[in-house]
Amino acid sequence: MKQINNQAFFNEVSKTLFNGQLNNKQRNGIDYKLEVFDMYDITDNRWRAYMLATSYHETGRRMLPVEEIGQGAGKPYGKKIKQDGTRYTMPDRIYYGRGDVQLTWYENYEMMGEIFDQPLLMFPEIALDPLLSAMIMVEGMIDGKSRVGDFTGVSLEDYFNKHRDDPFNARRIVNGLDQADKIAGYYYKFLHALESAALN
Repeated sequence: MKQINNQAFFNEVSKTLFNGQLNNKQRNGIDYKLEVFDMYDITDNRWRAYMLATSYHETGRRMLPVEEIGQGAGKPYGKKIKQDGTRYTMPDRIYYGRGDVQLTWYENYEMMGEIFDQPLLMFPEIALDPLLSAMIMVEGMIDGKSRVGDFTGVSLEDYFNKHRDDPFNARRIVNGLDQADKIAGYYYKFLHALESAALN
């Protein structure tokens, strides 16, 4: 468990990332993620900071799971089509982006449902549960139970280790290099807050 002075941490991110107006919902959303980091025994502040930066970007600073605007309209996963191109009829659901990392595609809901023993294929909206959403984010971004980064095949282990410190290319864990510079900027602010608030 990585101990931090929570008040010092929240004061810093409020100032640098939330224009001095961090609200209770945002704070609660961050708390869920800090709880899951401890559940997974994630002690590397770089990993923590990058996941917080990812949620910050993907949720539009809400820090709580959200549904994709447009619900997949015009996107391949916005239809009843799997990643391999095959069509499905059941469940009668569309697997557009939901959660802290905007989980998409039939296969990803199926995989995370199996990992966490949750009926995500039948009820994809449960990916919006704040605790489960944080768990999906962590599991998908590290070499967790599947021993690989579940979203794209790469993980935090590949970009933040003893030999590498690469928040720009770490965006490949979730979505290519889309907005990689911007998210790296958020990462450095979260990292500074975590390190400043660390308890010896």
